[in-house]
Amino acid sequence: MIRLVACGKVREAWMKDGIAEYAKRIRPYEKLELIEVKDEKAPESNSEAENTAVKQAEGQRILKQIADSEYVILLDLAGKSMDSVQLAQKIDACHTEGKSTITFVIGGSLGVSAELIRRANLRWKLSDNTFPHQLCRIIVLEQIYRSFRILNHEPYHK
Repeated sequence: MIRLVACGKVREAWMKDGIAEYAKRIRPYEKLELIEVKDEKAPESNSEAENTAVKQAEGQRILKQIADSEYVILLDLAGKSMDSVQLAQKIDACHTEGKSTITFVIGGSLGVSAELIRRANLRWKLSDNTFPHQLCRIIVLEQIYRSFRILNHEPYHK
């Protein structure tokens, strides 16, 4: 099973459509679960301590959604870069090693708590660019879909 746990709600209709499209494409290959957890208000006027509290609250909500047995891939700007083939190989390796659930995590706009970073089995740097968190969901789902196409030796545009 593939799970995507993300902080905050997607509000834009076109983003919801993109998420739904890639979810539909993934489901013939693997069971998929999409989970949204509530995000915290984080005004720019927040102090460092307030921002840390926001990350901790969001991190706790995310961690409650993750079982001990799950392999967690955390999207993190300080993580490891992987191309599409490497991601496909990681998914394949997880299945080969008996990890029945792979959970991708997208934190809130301020980043993630230290506790969530410690829980991650892999920290994945999606890009050097910064994307809106809602758009990251579409990109991650597209990359998961691409991984299954690669693993099944099926054509998909490069």
